Amino acid sequence: MSQKVTPKITYFNFRGLAELPRLICKYGKINFEDIRLNQEDWATIKPTTPFGVLPLYEEDGKICNQSIAISRYLAKRVGLYGDDDWENLEIDSVVDTITDLRLKLTQVFREEDETKKAADQEVLINETFPYYLERLDKIAAQNFGHMAAKKLTWADFHFAICYGMFAFIAGEDTLIKYKNLVKVKDNVESIATIKNWMRERPVTDF
Repeated sequence: MSQKVTPKITYFNFRGLAELPRLICKYGKINFEDIRLNQEDWATIKPTTPFGVLPLYEEDGKICNQSIAISRYLAKRVGLYGDDDWENLEIDSVVDTITDLRLKLTQVFREEDETKKAADQEVLINETFPYYLERLDKIAAQNFGHMAAKKLTWADFHFAICYGMFAFIAGEDTLIKYKNLVKVKDNVESIATIKNWMRERPVTDF
């Protein structure tokens, strides 16, 4: 019987979209090769990838992109999924909602017109964040410090990763008042394998 090749997660040298599948692998003790590309490397391999985007997940010679799809696949393998279809629907719904908020943040962050960026950031902080975070905090309260299914799932990991991005834009003092969401983040970061990864991973801004 041939031995399986170590899976690979390929991305740039920052957390970004690859950190969710990385954390899920670390939680489930799935050994993987953490490939971090510079721009020159990426320019070389980009034409060979399925859609010219990262991250990529490679397993036994098969390659897929899309970080959420990769993370969902890995979550099933390591027990971070729901017990039934409804729980999985709850998890997916929260994951997609968190992604919606992250994309709104990213759009502002990438705006090149500084005047428009400042105006958009003000709307993000004063309107968008409160709208989403108040509702997500209520969900976390109903699930006892988790984002769905009243237990640890990959939705918690997704929020814990995004928390840092949200705090960077809105300010830690804004995020800290959402006590149940802070609990979600703390629950994830207190897991031994995650704590170890956070100490060992390359230090990057995002």
